[in-house]
Amino acid sequence: MNPIFCAKIKQGKPILYDTDNFNKYLFGLEGKEVEVVVRLPRKDRSIDENAYYWKVVVGLISEHTGYTPDEVHEFLKLKFLSKIIVMAGKDERIPRSSTSLSTLEWEKWMTEIREWAAQELGLDIPEPKRVEI
Repeated sequence: MNPIFCAKIKQGKPILYDTDNFNKYLFGLEGKEVEVVVRLPRKDRSIDENAYYWKVVVGLISEHTGYTPDEVHEFLKLKFLSKIIVMAGKDERIPRSSTSLSTLEWEKWMTEIREWAAQELGLDIPEPKRVEI
Protein backbone atom coordinates (compact mmCIF):
# COMPACT_ATOMS: atom_id res chain seq x y z
CA MET A 1 0.00 0.00 0.00
CA ASN A 2 1.30 3.42 -0.94
CA PRO A 3 0.07 6.44 0.98
CA ILE A 4 -1.32 9.44 -0.85
CA PHE A 5 -0.19 12.87 0.27
CA CYS A 6 -2.27 15.84 -0.87
CA ALA A 7 -0.91 19.23 -1.80
CA LYS A 8 -1.91 22.44 -3.50
CA ILE A 9 0.26 23.92 -6.23
CA LYS A 10 1.27 27.53 -5.59
CA GLN A 11 3.64 29.35 -7.92
CA GLY A 12 4.60 26.04 -9.51
CA LYS A 13 5.50 24.30 -6.24
CA PRO A 14 3.60 21.75 -4.15
CA ILE A 15 2.49 22.93 -0.71
CA LEU A 16 1.79 19.75 1.29
CA TYR A 17 -1.13 19.61 3.71
CA ASP A 18 0.65 17.12 6.00
CA THR A 19 4.36 17.89 5.75
CA ASP A 20 5.31 16.03 8.96
CA ASN A 21 3.91 12.65 7.88
CA PHE A 22 5.23 13.13 4.34
CA ASN A 23 8.74 13.72 5.68
CA LYS A 24 8.49 10.71 8.04
CA TYR A 25 7.44 8.52 5.13
CA LEU A 26 10.31 9.75 2.94
CA PHE A 27 12.81 9.17 5.75
CA GLY A 28 11.85 5.48 5.67
CA LEU A 29 12.80 5.36 1.99
CA GLU A 30 16.29 6.77 2.49
CA GLY A 31 18.68 5.67 -0.27
CA LYS A 32 15.95 4.04 -2.40
CA GLU A 33 14.92 5.07 -5.88
CA VAL A 34 11.27 6.18 -6.04
CA GLU A 35 8.66 7.27 -8.58
CA VAL A 36 6.78 10.52 -8.09
CA VAL A 37 3.24 10.67 -9.51
CA VAL A 38 1.27 13.91 -9.65
CA ARG A 39 -2.42 13.77 -10.55
CA LEU A 40 -5.57 15.70 -9.89
CA PRO A 41 -7.69 14.23 -7.10
CA ARG A 42 -10.26 11.72 -8.22
CA LYS A 43 -13.86 12.72 -7.70
CA ASP A 44 -15.97 9.83 -6.51
CA ARG A 45 -19.28 9.20 -8.19
CA SER A 46 -22.09 10.97 -6.39
CA ILE A 47 -25.12 9.26 -4.88
CA ASP A 48 -27.27 10.97 -7.55
CA GLU A 49 -25.05 9.67 -10.38
CA ASN A 50 -25.23 6.17 -8.97
CA ALA A 51 -29.00 6.40 -8.52
CA TYR A 52 -29.38 7.65 -12.11
CA TYR A 53 -27.40 4.70 -13.41
CA TRP A 54 -29.29 2.03 -11.46
CA LYS A 55 -32.80 3.50 -11.55
CA VAL A 56 -32.86 5.11 -14.98
CA VAL A 57 -30.22 3.53 -17.21
CA VAL A 58 -30.19 -0.02 -15.87
CA GLY A 59 -33.84 0.17 -14.82
CA LEU A 60 -35.14 1.12 -18.27
CA ILE A 61 -32.99 -1.44 -20.07
CA SER A 62 -33.98 -4.13 -17.56
CA GLU A 63 -37.67 -3.33 -17.96
CA HIS A 64 -37.36 -3.24 -21.76
CA THR A 65 -35.41 -6.51 -22.11
CA GLY A 66 -36.72 -8.56 -19.19
CA TYR A 67 -33.25 -9.14 -17.77
CA THR A 68 -32.50 -8.44 -14.11
CA PRO A 69 -30.70 -5.21 -13.19
CA ASP A 70 -27.59 -7.22 -12.24
CA GLU A 71 -27.62 -9.01 -15.60
CA VAL A 72 -27.97 -5.69 -17.43
CA HIS A 73 -25.14 -4.17 -15.37
CA GLU A 74 -22.81 -7.10 -16.19
CA PHE A 75 -23.78 -6.90 -19.87
CA LEU A 76 -23.07 -3.15 -20.02
CA LYS A 77 -19.66 -3.64 -18.40
CA LEU A 78 -18.76 -6.42 -20.86
CA LYS A 79 -20.04 -4.46 -23.86
CA PHE A 80 -18.45 -1.10 -23.08
CA LEU A 81 -15.81 -1.56 -20.37
CA SER A 82 -14.10 -4.79 -21.35
CA LYS A 83 -10.75 -5.71 -22.72
CA ILE A 84 -9.36 -8.93 -24.13
CA ILE A 85 -6.62 -10.83 -22.35
CA VAL A 86 -4.93 -14.03 -23.42
CA MET A 87 -5.29 -16.76 -20.82
CA ALA A 88 -4.00 -20.28 -21.49
CA GLY A 89 -3.59 -19.39 -25.16
CA LYS A 90 -7.20 -18.24 -25.56
CA ASP A 91 -8.62 -14.75 -25.96
CA GLU A 92 -10.86 -13.98 -22.99
CA ARG A 93 -12.97 -10.86 -22.54
CA ILE A 94 -12.96 -9.39 -19.04
CA PRO A 95 -14.95 -6.36 -17.80
CA ARG A 96 -13.47 -3.38 -16.02
CA SER A 97 -15.11 -2.42 -12.75
CA SER A 98 -17.41 0.56 -13.14
CA THR A 99 -16.28 1.83 -9.73
CA SER A 100 -12.79 2.40 -11.15
CA LEU A 101 -14.04 4.95 -13.70
CA SER A 102 -13.08 8.59 -13.43
CA THR A 103 -15.86 11.15 -13.71
CA LEU A 104 -15.02 11.76 -17.38
CA GLU A 105 -14.91 8.03 -18.13
CA TRP A 106 -18.25 7.61 -16.36
CA GLU A 107 -19.88 10.34 -18.50
CA LYS A 108 -18.44 8.78 -21.67
CA TRP A 109 -19.82 5.39 -20.62
CA MET A 110 -23.30 6.85 -19.95
CA THR A 111 -23.28 8.52 -23.38
CA GLU A 112 -22.23 5.29 -25.10
CA ILE A 113 -25.00 3.37 -23.31
CA ARG A 114 -27.68 5.94 -24.19
CA GLU A 115 -26.61 5.96 -27.86
CA TRP A 116 -26.47 2.15 -28.00
CA ALA A 117 -29.89 1.81 -26.33
CA ALA A 118 -31.42 4.25 -28.81
CA GLN A 119 -29.92 2.51 -31.86
CA GLU A 120 -30.16 -1.14 -30.84
CA LEU A 121 -33.20 -1.20 -28.56
CA GLY A 122 -35.16 1.82 -29.77
CA LEU A 123 -35.06 2.99 -26.17
CA ASP A 124 -34.78 6.64 -25.16
CA ILE A 125 -32.78 6.89 -21.96
CA PRO A 126 -33.03 10.49 -20.77
CA GLU A 127 -29.93 12.38 -19.70
CA PRO A 128 -29.65 13.04 -15.96
CA LYS A 129 -30.87 16.65 -16.41
CA ARG A 130 -34.05 15.41 -18.07
CA VAL A 131 -35.25 13.10 -15.31
CA GLU A 132 -36.01 13.35 -11.62
CA ILE A 133 -34.82 10.42 -9.56
